[in-house]
Amino acid sequence: MEEKKTSLLLIDDDEVDVMTVKRAFKKNNITNPLYVANNGLEALKMLRGNEMPKLLPGQRRLILLDLNMPKMGGIEFLRELRADPELKPLPVIVLTTSNEDQDKVEAYNLNVAGYIIKPITFTKFVEAVGILNKYWALSEMP
Repeated sequence: MEEKKTSLLLIDDDEVDVMTVKRAFKKNNITNPLYVANNGLEALKMLRGNEMPKLLPGQRRLILLDLNMPKMGGIEFLRELRADPELKPLPVIVLTTSNEDQDKVEAYNLNVAGYIIKPITFTKFVEAVGILNKYWALSEMP
C-alpha cells in the first residue's frame, strides 16, 4: 500500500505550542510536511496563495487549528474557510485548550473533523498526536 502524504497546516500563535507539536511529531516519526500560520488571516493567505505561492501543495491537506488567536481566531477562520468554495472541503481538527461548550458546538456546526483538548502532559500529547497520525493516514480526504 502506497503511503499517502498529507500536508499539514498548524494554525497556532503560541510558539511553545508550535514547538510541542513539532516535538510530538518527531516522537511519533511523523515526516509529513508541516506548515505553520500564526493566525487565521495568515493561514487563509497560505491556503489561497495570496501574496505568495501556495504553501500547501498536493491534494491531501489537513488543518490543525487552535481557537484562541489574535487578528482572526479559530471560529472566525472556520466561518471564512467554509464560505470559500475551494477551501470548504478541507478537513479541520481543532487542537485547543478551550473546553468551552459554546466553542465545541460552534466548531462542530462548522463541520470540523474533530475537537481535541490539548492534554496537560507532553506524554499524553504525544499519544494524541500518534492517534491523529493514524487517523489522517487512513482517512479518505478530498
